[in-house]
Amino acid sequence: MKAFDYVRATDTNHASTQAAKGGAIIAGGTNLLDLMKLEVMAPDVLVDINRLDLKQITKTDAGGVRIGALVTNSDLAADKTIRADYPALSMALLAGASGQLRNKATTGGNLLQRTRCYYFYDTAMPCNKRAPGTGCQAMEGATRLHAILGTSEHCVASHPSDMAVAMRMLDAVVEVVSHGGETRQVALTDFYSLPGQTPHIETVLKDGDLITAVVLPKAAGGKQTYRKVRDRASYAFAMVSVSARVAMDGDTIGDVALAFGGIGSQPWRDAACEKALIGQPATKETFANAADILLKDAAPRRDNAFKVPLAKRTLIATLTELCGKDTA
Repeated sequence: MKAFDYVRATDTNHASTQAAKGGAIIAGGTNLLDLMKLEVMAPDVLVDINRLDLKQITKTDAGGVRIGALVTNSDLAADKTIRADYPALSMALLAGASGQLRNKATTGGNLLQRTRCYYFYDTAMPCNKRAPGTGCQAMEGATRLHAILGTSEHCVASHPSDMAVAMRMLDAVVEVVSHGGETRQVALTDFYSLPGQTPHIETVLKDGDLITAVVLPKAAGGKQTYRKVRDRASYAFAMVSVSARVAMDGDTIGDVALAFGGIGSQPWRDAACEKALIGQPATKETFANAADILLKDAAPRRDNAFKVPLAKRTLIATLTELCGKDTA
């Protein structure tokens, strides 16, 4: 590991100032330290923010919840309000990593974790996300874990977070403090960047920006769930995941929100897929039609073509569960 300096931030301004100078923010370090050991990331300075006052979960005046950036994944999953009003988020958190990692991983850090693409982690391989302009080895390599939606000719890496998928379904907003001390809110829908020609630019954060909280709106009606399909029952990233909320209106679907993991270059949401469900009967045909809309622009490669039928079956199973009836 490359030698580095260590700074303990005293407040958000101190942290953002150090970050603006090129320092890497560290909280739980569950992803960053691995990347540093492999020299995928080699910051000159680590800026420890663990002493900042960002560990609270509080109600907002609008009836939602504000989650401090340093709230651990374990504490967030166990929070009574989250479990009662946003159960899909709790389920997504518990589906991620191990108990030990959830005890360290933070809300802000989870949003910013890097892809687990094999070639991103292997510094001997070309990777546009790690080293812009070098190429993408995954184009002709192993792609079992890779994305089928939102990719480009420069990158086909998938986003690894379970938590971010649920938060996108819940219309979360990210609270960010800039180097100048200004606070702004960024909808999670706008937070992540598609790879395009610049896969190394993963979010809209600027130098010196610091995530201070995630805000969830007032809980909407209906049932929620998080379904994750993976190679093994624990400690594995999603091949396909679905975070869903469905509100029924008699025998038809009154409202729906869906987000997907494992298949996108970012936590994926498709308005047309949701629109195709609203006001429709809760039948397998309706669910399959929505899945076809979701996957119409899918661009699978040799090793991950199975994700297309798997995503369709997973969405149908998820909607069948939430609609509370046999749709066979």
